[in-house]
Amino acid sequence: MAELPWKEAPADTTPQPQRGNRGGTVLGPRNLPLERENPDLMASPDTDAGTIPNLKFSYGTARNRLGTGGWAREITERELPVATTLAGVNMRLNRGGYRELHYHKEAEWGLMLAGKARVTALDPQGRDFIDDVQAGDIWNFPAGVPHSIQGLEDDGCEFLLVFDDGSFSENETFLISDWLAHTPRHILAKNFGVPAAKFDNLPKDVEHSRWIFSGAVPGPIEDERVPSPLGQSPVKYTHHLMEQKPIKAAGGEVRIVDSTNFPAASTIAAAIVVVEPGRLRELHWHSNNDEWQYFIRGKARMTVFASGGKARTFDYSAGDVGYVPFGMGHYLENIGDEPLVFLEAFKSSQFADFSANQWLALSPHDMVKAHLNVDDETIAALSKTKPLVV
Repeated sequence: MAELPWKEAPADTTPQPQRGNRGGTVLGPRNLPLERENPDLMASPDTDAGTIPNLKFSYGTARNRLGTGGWAREITERELPVATTLAGVNMRLNRGGYRELHYHKEAEWGLMLAGKARVTALDPQGRDFIDDVQAGDIWNFPAGVPHSIQGLEDDGCEFLLVFDDGSFSENETFLISDWLAHTPRHILAKNFGVPAAKFDNLPKDVEHSRWIFSGAVPGPIEDERVPSPLGQSPVKYTHHLMEQKPIKAAGGEVRIVDSTNFPAASTIAAAIVVVEPGRLRELHWHSNNDEWQYFIRGKARMTVFASGGKARTFDYSAGDVGYVPFGMGHYLENIGDEPLVFLEAFKSSQFADFSANQWLALSPHDMVKAHLNVDDETIAALSKTKPLVV
């Protein structure tokens, strides 16, 4: 063979791993679309240093499991090994599609991204819960609470699920159809008080026929509700997050939700952050746990400082998951031309962060000047309240 079999005509050569007089062009095989999405990995900023684990994984490269009523794809500790505290599932339910009756050993926190859905649950005292949710609403089902989700009219729904264990897998949930299929028929007869023959038609191939499966769009809630003799659950498992008044900032806004304003969410705290083009989710860190991120809209650049002279920069787009280990300082910059919208989630009952700006502003001025060699004008510009988005 006269030529190497992988040699082709020169392709578009941007971007290149070059900064000033350092680096060089790529001569070998390339994945240009992927490189264009990650320019700060291709040519890291000069402020990056040392070795830090990968802090990014995209749902676009996650395996998608298909059902007759929709699909689901997950990012767990398997896909993003550093993410030990939380795992996420992106799920789609078609019109009438069921996420069947099930429960988890982990808590499930959900954010509706598009469409409408109906959720049901049973609390530990045997009281029923049912509600309809739409884009911008959230829910939380604590560990062990049985529940279901169903896509409603129009085109069903899509949502994000966050679980309070990084090793969680959507494929390991406790499904009612799976449980009954693995229970002897005579036991089912004794348990439910009907002849064993009543269970002759249980789903045979639960893996493909249930889990997420097609169904008819339900009627109004009051027509569908099955009242418990103990009454309806006083626990509100859903929350209308977008109806919550945001914290306005110079460069965007923040909505924080945790156990203080959504008591059902006792193990997962979160914030929806909006950053306007060119603005910044300020330099900050979290004192309660690792941060799990989901990017909903726009493009972001994040540099994570890991102490000991180590830092690394990543680029994110809608559909990506980011992660910041406990205590590491970071910022998120909107590098696109539209608002950046992303979720910050934590395995914690309450949201907590520290602002580098506020920290310096509330430290003795001479101390700050001695540490950083800055002048009085810089000191005067510091904010004694958290800027959040600048």
